[in-house]
Amino acid sequence: MLSDLSSGLQGEINQLYRLRREIESQGCSITDLVAGNVTRHGIVFPPALLEEILPAAARRTSIYLPDPLGQSGAREAISQYYRQSGIEIPASRILLTPGTSISYWYSFKLLADHGDEILCPRPSYPLFDYIAALSGVKMISYPLDENRGWQIDLDRLESTISTRTRAVVLISPHNPTGHVAGVAELEGLAEIARRHGLALISDEVFGEFLLGSGGLPRAAEFDSPLVVTLNGFSKMFALPGLKLGWIALTGDPAEVARAMSALELISDTFLPVSELVQNCVSEIFEEGRQFLSSYAAEIRNRWAIARRLLSGMPACRFVDPAGGFYVTLDIGGIDEEQAAEEILRKANILVHPGHFYDIDPQHLVFSFVQEPEIIQEALAEVRRVISEMQRS
Repeated sequence: MLSDLSSGLQGEINQLYRLRREIESQGCSITDLVAGNVTRHGIVFPPALLEEILPAAARRTSIYLPDPLGQSGAREAISQYYRQSGIEIPASRILLTPGTSISYWYSFKLLADHGDEILCPRPSYPLFDYIAALSGVKMISYPLDENRGWQIDLDRLESTISTRTRAVVLISPHNPTGHVAGVAELEGLAEIARRHGLALISDEVFGEFLLGSGGLPRAAEFDSPLVVTLNGFSKMFALPGLKLGWIALTGDPAEVARAMSALELISDTFLPVSELVQNCVSEIFEEGRQFLSSYAAEIRNRWAIARRLLSGMPACRFVDPAGGFYVTLDIGGIDEEQAAEEILRKANILVHPGHFYDIDPQHLVFSFVQEPEIIQEALAEVRRVISEMQRS
């Protein structure tokens, strides 16, 4: 009774997660070092502020007057956010969405017809395969080079372009490697986009969480035909349940105007963003500044703790992430699938093998956003299990 597409989305549970279910069925708890939802790890937007913001927003939504692009006050607040970073993106070039995943779906439908291709970095978060399938487009991977700090291999990226290529996805800070694209990479991407007439989809959801000095270079600062910048409140303000994201367009004025017209129609078809949430946006940006600063500092602190522990792991190496919530650990000659299962079985700790993200063997992937005491205990156990495997 299901469509071919729906039938193809019926995935089986892999061995690692079958093992997790088995352990949990025995009454044991699992320390999840994969989930990047910081609200599960002691970081939450101040409840007292939300208790002030939400009732006032509710009063403003008593009369339903939807705008397909999103309420103007919310879009102006987002425009001001970019203005403070030195980038001018008028509110008229911003569209609100119910989260970045939907923003990707809008972007894919905006830019590509059925069977067209969109380039996506490898490694990458596995979400894109499903969004691409639902959009009817084909994802083609381009490599990030671990030996150069996970930088984009621009030559190999360009070699993957075909007559069906319509856009390039840039994720910076990247998930899961933590790579932040530098000026040279962004200049190179912009040049490739101009030469081949491609759009850039720039995912900046981890952009507030840089682990070193300096600011975030943004694709919107460079001369591309069309840049579709994605962001939202899930990571930025630790508000995943608020379901608020946005698309901001920059580039050639004619291309931007055409894209905004199409996006407005797509959004008007669904009007999916809560009016209550939209009416919170300005106040969250204004009242949440201090929280965001302390939140970003806490992420840096938790990475510093994790880094000290990882640096002591024999025969393992990692590229320091420059941003985000995740790190990839090269475990040398140890089988990554076996290592993830052994860590789960012996220590009740969940980490992912690298192949979940299309990383070449042998790697483990995990987040470092857990409470400091959990990070210390869990990584000590990970080290113990890996050391045992190395000796065997």
